[in-house]
Amino acid sequence: MEGWNKISSGLAGLNLGQSANKLAKGFQSSVQATKERLGQVAPEEITELPQEYKDLEARVDALRAAHLALLKVTKVYESETYDYPTQIQESLTELGTTIGHGITTFAAANLKGTALPAPSPTQPNTPQHKTLPHAIGRAATNAATAIQTSAGTGHDKLGKALETYAGAWEKIADARVEHDGAIRERFLHPWQTTLSTSINVAMKARQAVRVSRLELDAAKQTLKNASQAKQEAARLEVENAEDDLVQKTEVAITLMKTVLENPEPLKNLNELAKAQLMFYASAAEALSSAQGEIEELSVAAEGEYR
Repeated sequence: MEGWNKISSGLAGLNLGQSANKLAKGFQSSVQATKERLGQVAPEEITELPQEYKDLEARVDALRAAHLALLKVTKVYESETYDYPTQIQESLTELGTTIGHGITTFAAANLKGTALPAPSPTQPNTPQHKTLPHAIGRAATNAATAIQTSAGTGHDKLGKALETYAGAWEKIADARVEHDGAIRERFLHPWQTTLSTSINVAMKARQAVRVSRLELDAAKQTLKNASQAKQEAARLEVENAEDDLVQKTEVAITLMKTVLENPEPLKNLNELAKAQLMFYASAAEALSSAQGEIEELSVAAEGEYR
């Protein structure tokens, strides 16, 4: 009996009437939305939202589309390997080396003091950046070394030119690492934050307006079909729905204006352009200097050949 009293007391504490009212409103809104989608509601029976609200909706949609479009492409900067030509092959080689290092290190530590010979622990490979500039720099360095260790006539000039070219790409590679880091920190992260916070909040406020508008139009339909005895209650429901729609529309307008006036996207775009400018300027400077030296070697070699 005492247990039943506790259950009854708990049920009494629940606002079942309010919950039932919310469920009824939700059902009526769904029915209203379905009727509108199927063309079963006359256009004049759909509550018109303020023109200011609709204009702001269009502008926020455009802003959101702009964020998504640029983010779709610039997300490649989250990983430095986006332009690396032989990433898969080298990654597999590095994985094998890492596993081998782990096995020999484990064996060296656990076979100490036993009759079995303990292998010497190996040093793990130093991680290498996986970017196209780094790959070109390493390839040119290897080519220069191969040429400079050979004894062929004229190879010294080609070896020197390759060494100069490799040095230029080492500088470009360093600039590329800074470029990607700056874009991630000053563009990608804040750009994604704007999309997931302020724009998303405005979108949710608009959804609240849509639901409120559907509830109002559903309430109007209920009033239109209500019997004389239920006219007053239905009219009161329409008035409450109108007040709710006005309030939520005002909130959504304020939030959408705040999003559109936010200078953060412009600031982020400026940081993206600045990082790219600095990288390409560094690349141009390094290659310009190297190309001048390589051209001198080329002219000298051509003169000797003739």
